Amino acid sequence: MTDQVRGEWPLYEVFVRGKRGLNHVHVGSLHAPDDQLALRHARDVYTRRNEGVSIWVVRSSAITASSPDEKDPLFAPSGDKVYRHPTFYDIPADVPHM
Repeated sequence: MTDQVRGEWPLYEVFVRGKRGLNHVHVGSLHAPDDQLALRHARDVYTRRNEGVSIWVVRSSAITASSPDEKDPLFAPSGDKVYRHPTFYDIPADVPHM
């Protein structure tokens, strides 16, 4: 496969949920010609040792993200809303993953 062909394939971001994990975690990126091959390539590359139980592949072009430069204006409005912080609540001992 030439670099020219690979450069025409869309870039995918790969997320894997581990056997003991609760969340999918970004593990890397890859190029593939379509969604199904992206999923297969992700399985082959990122779960070679049976690390995962679920894989997500998302075209990078479909992701909208904030910039680290926008951190203060984007997240500052929540700082003055103390009711959003769980400091006022008692969490029962039988609630898992908290």
